[in-house]
Amino acid sequence: MKTIIEPFKIKSVEPIRFTTKEERVKILEDAGYNPFMIHADDVLIDLLTDSGTSAMSSDQWAGIMRGDESYAGAKSFYRFEAAVKKITSDEFIIPTHQGRASEKILFSILGGPGKYFASNTFFDTTRANIEFAGAEAVDLLCEVGKHPEQRAPFKGNMDIDALKAFIQKIGRENIPLVVLTVTNNSGGGQPVSMQNIREVKEVCKQNNIPLFLDACRFAENAYFIKKRENGYADKPILEICQEMFSYADGSTMSAKKDALVNIGGWLSLNDADLALKCRNLLIVTEGFPTYGGLAGRDLEAIAQGLEEIVDEHYLQYRIRSTEYLGEKILAAGVPIIEPPGGHAIYIDAKRFLPHVPAEQYPGQSIVCELYVEGGIRTVEIGSVMFGKNDKNGKFIPAMMELVRLAIPRRVYTQSHIDYVAEVVIDVFKRREKLKGYHITYEAPMLRHFTAKFKPV
Repeated sequence: MKTIIEPFKIKSVEPIRFTTKEERVKILEDAGYNPFMIHADDVLIDLLTDSGTSAMSSDQWAGIMRGDESYAGAKSFYRFEAAVKKITSDEFIIPTHQGRASEKILFSILGGPGKYFASNTFFDTTRANIEFAGAEAVDLLCEVGKHPEQRAPFKGNMDIDALKAFIQKIGRENIPLVVLTVTNNSGGGQPVSMQNIREVKEVCKQNNIPLFLDACRFAENAYFIKKRENGYADKPILEICQEMFSYADGSTMSAKKDALVNIGGWLSLNDADLALKCRNLLIVTEGFPTYGGLAGRDLEAIAQGLEEIVDEHYLQYRIRSTEYLGEKILAAGVPIIEPPGGHAIYIDAKRFLPHVPAEQYPGQSIVCELYVEGGIRTVEIGSVMFGKNDKNGKFIPAMMELVRLAIPRRVYTQSHIDYVAEVVIDVFKRREKLKGYHITYEAPMLRHFTAKFKPV
């Protein structure tokens, strides 16, 4: 098989500022040992997130110049609406400034004390918006997805038996919504099979519970279905995406991922009454329903990005470039979630640093060391992000202790990724010297964004 090349040419470049290791030690200390607080100019390779960090295409930039900035009824909205409907077939399309805005609107209306929402795995902002509304978010990940070292084609699936038991225990009347996150971000960027989507839909239908997709990486999920699930090898990516959405009653979307833009999102629905409530709240918090907190140029860029994301050549390059990084560090013994996911490589911090207990945040230790060693910014997805204390003050760790290396779309070349692999391997070779961290400041919600740390 020939080398898979980037399906694009580079037209514009952005310089990278190089720092010394001594400088990075001081920068990290000043940032409270939290890479979120580091100035982007002090980062060499930024793998903090793949959200809003994509490089836009020449056609997207051209669309920005075409953007209609009319307050109401802009033609850019109707192009955006048509592009979303082409993929989702949903009747009501509501633009928002990003995914968490869609979540805030949806869960503010459907949530409240005594309400429960189930998912294969909720990500941080989704969980926070559910909890902020007074409801409870429950993860029902399939068993194999809880074991980083085990390989399976669809480790992002929901546990169907657990879903049935959950509905039986809680009562269908207390569950306003079931959400499938595709791909499963907190679960390692692992895909969800079409069969699992159908099975979840059937359970929801039997219990009269709507099913929504958290669709941030829907195209990457569709590519995995094409490559790994029987019956889909010859189907175009667009058709696979359309089938995925056909089983859902709506979706939330951060267009900052698989729409290849720097800002934007949507809330799509088929329930007219719920759509009316969502639009009314949108006007209060985001803006008029035909712009939803976005400029017309942003709507144009999203519409174009949705055409580009279903290109199989792009998706082949995207998934393979992530897999390439995973294979390189795995060959050196670095423990990761296997097989590599779609948008990121997830280092298994429990196996990487077995001498650092969960309450000392082994993932944060690795995150800090990767920055000091090579100027690489990553993010902890473990007990910093999801750990908590029970009502008696007892520490409850996250299910997994992970470090996510999220790959921005169309931004870095193979030599950048080779450099990342070298730094990860260097840190792994001296892992016994790494120590844990403790939190010196935390916010009441989403603490990982602004927390401050000190080395143990």
